[in-house]
Amino acid sequence: MFKATYQATPDRSGLVALIMMDNEIAMKNKSLEFDAKLINLSHYGLIRIVGEDAQTFLQNQLTCDLREINQQKAQHGSYCTPQGRVLVSFLLWQQDNDYFMQIPASLLASIKKRLSLYVLRAKVQLIDATDTSVRIGLTGSDAARAIQQITGLNFDSNHHLQVRQNEKLCAISLSGHHIELITSTDDAPRLIDNLRQHAKPADINFWNWLNIQSAFPMILPETQEMFLPQMINLDAMGGISFKKGCYPGQEIVARTHYLGKLKRRMYLARIATIDTIKPGDLLYSHDMNDQSCGNIVNIASSPNGDFDVLAVIQQSSVETCPIHWQSPQGPTLQIKPLPYSLTD
Repeated sequence: MFKATYQATPDRSGLVALIMMDNEIAMKNKSLEFDAKLINLSHYGLIRIVGEDAQTFLQNQLTCDLREINQQKAQHGSYCTPQGRVLVSFLLWQQDNDYFMQIPASLLASIKKRLSLYVLRAKVQLIDATDTSVRIGLTGSDAARAIQQITGLNFDSNHHLQVRQNEKLCAISLSGHHIELITSTDDAPRLIDNLRQHAKPADINFWNWLNIQSAFPMILPETQEMFLPQMINLDAMGGISFKKGCYPGQEIVARTHYLGKLKRRMYLARIATIDTIKPGDLLYSHDMNDQSCGNIVNIASSPNGDFDVLAVIQQSSVETCPIHWQSPQGPTLQIKPLPYSLTD
């Protein structure tokens, strides 16, 4: 008999636990029409920015152009120190007149506090919306079709960062096979009951691995203030505007862009090892002698058992030498093509 248990008790992040399935259900799902995976995204925190000055306030704080964000289009971006170093990278979208900034839950309190210091007299409120919403990842070649059948929301052929909404749901397509759903805790149970008829559960590592394949960087506490936004390729993703006004770090970010002095870029790579790789780990190449040539940004185990990583590396080193993890004699990084082009 086909049975599923839905746990409606919020977890530590205030989100509803998604799905608890036994082996019988997992086997049953293999024979369903759709081949998709359902993932709990409770590792994300969510800041809701409300008020009539919300757009102007964010425009003066973030690297991306708020004029490019609307109820049909989300955007990547970053928030920097005055020295141009990235404090957090994010996904930003609009629902009604409010903006939502999705960041790692581990950074939410510090980023919200820092942004609040600059509100001053602006008519803006920053609200922790983590506990009042549920984030769900749906992946697979049939993900968009499943969402259309369940919700009626339809994505165009070019899915990248498209947003589709109704009164109960916001869906953001990070790629054609990689879609996030945001809904309220009240509406989540019915949505999940429908989704689990079309998808089988997967853990958060699979979602992180998809983000790495898409080369979307997530700055974590271990890598705060290590990189300029261009080093993590935010310019290639539309996450930096060079046509807007000032924001923290803007002078340095713009100078790096116009003077062409960027020495390090983010690469997608594979590392064959059974050891634990951590954000911020050092990388080495022979041309740099004993000095590090870069750092790990994000890691996820790949389906073949190795690790795929995003890593910021000295460009001249990648062009001339093998790159090694942890020591000049450590495992070699196999550099893979990025899913987007870089222009320096």
